[in-house]
Amino acid sequence: MSQAPEASREPTVTPMRVVIALCLIAPFVAMLWVGSYAKTDPAFIGIPFFYWYQMAWVLISTALTMIAYKLWQRDQRARSAAKGGASQ
Repeated sequence: MSQAPEASREPTVTPMRVVIALCLIAPFVAMLWVGSYAKTDPAFIGIPFFYWYQMAWVLISTALTMIAYKLWQRDQRARSAAKGGASQ
């Protein structure tokens, strides 16, 4: 009774996955680097830089997360098609 060898399920690093990781890590780096935005000038419509910079990152983070999700879907479809399986 011979059994087929199990395929190794090691993680594969591809350029697309690197871009996905960068999209997800960028907001954390931007918010944790407080020294870069801990100031009041320039003010935007009377709002100090400290506040509008953080609010801008809410929108930027949303866009980057959406991009990462779409790239992940594309990556999964490509991997599924390469294996010859049905797409999910």
